[in-house]
Amino acid sequence: MGKIIKLDRSAVQITGPDAPKLLHDTLTCNLSRSLEGKAHWFALLAPQGKMLVEGLISETEGGFLLDIPAAELENFSKRMRLYKMRADVTITPRQDLNVGWSQSANAATVEDARPGMGFRLYAPDASGWETNQAHYHQARISSTIMEMDSDFDANSLFPHDIGMDELGSVDFKKGCYIGQEVVSRMQHRGTARKRPIAVQGDGLKAGDNILHTGKSVGSVTSSAGNTGIALVRLDKVTDADACSINDQPVKLAVPSWASYAF
Repeated sequence: MGKIIKLDRSAVQITGPDAPKLLHDTLTCNLSRSLEGKAHWFALLAPQGKMLVEGLISETEGGFLLDIPAAELENFSKRMRLYKMRADVTITPRQDLNVGWSQSANAATVEDARPGMGFRLYAPDASGWETNQAHYHQARISSTIMEMDSDFDANSLFPHDIGMDELGSVDFKKGCYIGQEVVSRMQHRGTARKRPIAVQGDGLKAGDNILHTGKSVGSVTSSAGNTGIALVRLDKVTDADACSINDQPVKLAVPSWASYAF
C-alpha cells in the first residue's frame, strides 16, 4: 500500500452487549444499523449542543473502535464511563494502538466514509509510518473537512458548523441523545448560519479574517498552500467573488458534498 501517516489521534475500544445501545443513545450518529465496514463521523455533544469530541467510529469484533483527538482521550473516556451507568459495557483506551492514515487501501485499513478522506489504519507497530502530517492535512483541506484541534476547540462549535449534518453524521430521526434538542431545533428551524467553505487565495493562514463589502464574514481555520477551509456566515455573503483577505481577493466555494449555498 502507499505511505501511512501517523496521526495525533487516540483509539478507544467500547465492547459488550450494551455497547450499541450506549453509543446510539449518546453519540450523534445512527448505530442501530450496520456501519458497513466503514469508519463514520460522530460527535459527543454537551447538553447545550456544542461538540465536546468528534471522531470516527467503526465496528470491531464484539464492539466498536473509535478514534478521536489525542488531547480529548481522557475527557472522552471519563464521560463515557459516567454515561454507561449499569450498562454491560467495557470502555478501554487503546494506547497500544497507533492511528494512521493512507490514501490507499489494504486488508487492514478501514475506509473513511467522508468524501476524499482515504483510509484509517489501527496498529500497535508504527515503524515505517511517516510523522509529517502535511499530506494528510492537504487531503483533508482539499475536501473541506474540519477537524477538532486543527480547526476548532472542544465545546466551541455545533455539528452544523462543520457540516456534520450534511455528511450523515447527525441522525435527526432517532430518539433522544445528549444535546439532541438543540441540534434538532437548528435543523428544523434552519438556523445554522456558520458553515465550512473552501477558500482559494495567496498566502492563506489560519486566523485570516475574510471581508465582504468591508465587513467580516468569517475566518480561515486551516490552510495548505493556496487552499484553505474557512468558517463563514453564509447569510452575510451576497457575492462569493467579492471577498478579500488582507486587501487581496480570495475565492469562496461551497464544498462539493454540501447542499447549502450563499
